[in-house]
Amino acid sequence: MSSEIPATTIPELFFWRCKQHPDANALEVKQGGAFKPVHWRTLEEDVYRAAAVLSAWVHPESRVVHVSENRYEWLIVDLAIQALGGVHVPLHPSLTVAQLTDQSLDAQPCCLIRSSPQGLTIPNLPTLCYAHPMQAGELSWHAAVDSADAAQGRIAVQRVAAKITPESMATILYTSGTTGESKGVVLTQRNITTNAILGYQAFMMTPTMKRFNFLPLSHIFARTCDFYAWLAGGYQLVLAESKDTAVADCQATSPHVLTAVPYFFEKVQRSLQAAGVSNSPGIVKKTLGGNLEFCCVGGAPLSDETYDYFLSQGVRLCQGYGLTETSPVIATNTPRADRKGSVGPVLPGLQVRIAEDGEICVIGDSVMQGYWRKPHASAEVMHDDWFSTGDIGLLDEDGFLWITGRKKELIVTAGGKKIAPTLVESLLNQDPLIAQSFAYGDRQKFLVALIVPDQNQLRDRLQSVGLSDFSAQEPMHPAVKQMFEDAIRQRLKDLSHYEQIQRFCLLKQSFSVETGELTAKLSMRRQVIADRYAQQIQALYR
Repeated sequence: MSSEIPATTIPELFFWRCKQHPDANALEVKQGGAFKPVHWRTLEEDVYRAAAVLSAWVHPESRVVHVSENRYEWLIVDLAIQALGGVHVPLHPSLTVAQLTDQSLDAQPCCLIRSSPQGLTIPNLPTLCYAHPMQAGELSWHAAVDSADAAQGRIAVQRVAAKITPESMATILYTSGTTGESKGVVLTQRNITTNAILGYQAFMMTPTMKRFNFLPLSHIFARTCDFYAWLAGGYQLVLAESKDTAVADCQATSPHVLTAVPYFFEKVQRSLQAAGVSNSPGIVKKTLGGNLEFCCVGGAPLSDETYDYFLSQGVRLCQGYGLTETSPVIATNTPRADRKGSVGPVLPGLQVRIAEDGEICVIGDSVMQGYWRKPHASAEVMHDDWFSTGDIGLLDEDGFLWITGRKKELIVTAGGKKIAPTLVESLLNQDPLIAQSFAYGDRQKFLVALIVPDQNQLRDRLQSVGLSDFSAQEPMHPAVKQMFEDAIRQRLKDLSHYEQIQRFCLLKQSFSVETGELTAKLSMRRQVIADRYAQQIQALYR
């Protein structure tokens, strides 16, 4: 770890950063319809006030369940919990009440904090709520914190400071993965702090730069790469009002860097294409605030087409790779070391090896301790401190890591051919006509696909052939069928014959987190989709 950043825990990192330039701008947060700065000194005082309130319940290693969208209070809650030696258990607000309840009870929390006046409730558990009106017996977060004494919070923090070590638990993050099984990933102070500092050092943003956040902080990608790396770097962090206002908020704040999943960049590209301005010089930078220099991309494969388009517009998309279990970054491209199609060089301090079957395995300070209360699940993926990622890949002669498939998601056809569905889907999704796709064919003679059309593109194409509306019902109009057959054939032309889509059907509804078909990081829950659309899939094989 760099001697320039003398911290091995999140509280050390935060309080050290606050002392560097206390009156400098730390954050930009939207208040009263406009983005306003927050100084490091103000941030520190707010954390101490929150600690004063939470110290009534939070002690070293006690868990706090937190259900909230991104907001200023999210940062304060996290930092106060960490400073008290507690374990932050952030849950995704998009989950159902049943899912939230199951994960909360598994965590065995000391208290609950939530942003919504309705939703998760746990009988007899102290609960603080941001919103009004609250339910009976709950406390108002703002009323409690606004009246709290920062000096008392400082005393509470100092009282437990010696008990917080690099090996202390920092968080439990529930990841359902693609199977739907809920597992709590246990990450320590060392896990996260190491990854945040290494991530900052890989990009070396300057103090005058702004980093834009809109991805959910309840997921480790944004939490480490946006939030904790910001503490390491000391630049400015912009909190978007919401994911739906991301583009408008970029225009209002002019960030230099943003972190997003490939879908965001594909959506920006398509919107510019639909407006007929995608080839205008500088249009991407203008759309995203004017100062954008590079972006960090993860969570799903980035298409070459989108990479090339943004690069032609002067914005480099630096694709990285990681998992919740690795805090998360294992490898990443940077503006100084970038290779299209790869996920970049492995971070210093981590080691990667490729197993005989092609699986990527990793060891280092960022790798989790195991799954909360699931020793058997931990033993399945941890072998002599090496974590088996479940992803298939290779390391080239220059040390760049390439992801070629997903071990557990490999389709094995009736003929014994092994196919990575994510590769097929990433190629299909490059077509302007296709918004999302799902390839299926395990133990079958050939592949089929569920296709979600891009509605704007489809509307224009329908008008060009004299059709006024789209119906997902069979039989499909011959002209519509031909459009998609041509698109599928063109996108998969370089794949082998057994990787071709032989039949497909069109869906009107997108796959989404809200419907349970995507995880919070927008990975497909393949079994959920296969079960939900079993009737349509079976029809394709008749």
